Amino acid sequence: MSTMTLPDTDTRTETTDQTSDDRPEVFHYVQKDKIAESAVMGTHVVALCGEVFPVTKSPKPGSPVCPACKEIFNGLPPGGGDDE
Repeated sequence: MSTMTLPDTDTRTETTDQTSDDRPEVFHYVQKDKIAESAVMGTHVVALCGEVFPVTKSPKPGSPVCPACKEIFNGLPPGGGDDE
């Protein structure tokens, strides 16, 4: 069994789960540098929780966050800034 390490801890939330009226149920943390590519090209991103999906929406302040992604993100060491 092997463990994969994320190369960049700078993340942003995106959505996968949809409700019947097309509002997202939760947003997920994904690698920031993959968001634009996914939105434009339709490629899939991998959230911290392991969910795989294409980016289709952006979160608004106060949007619900995937509990698993939030727990993983809060456990990551600080950093990931562009000046490193």
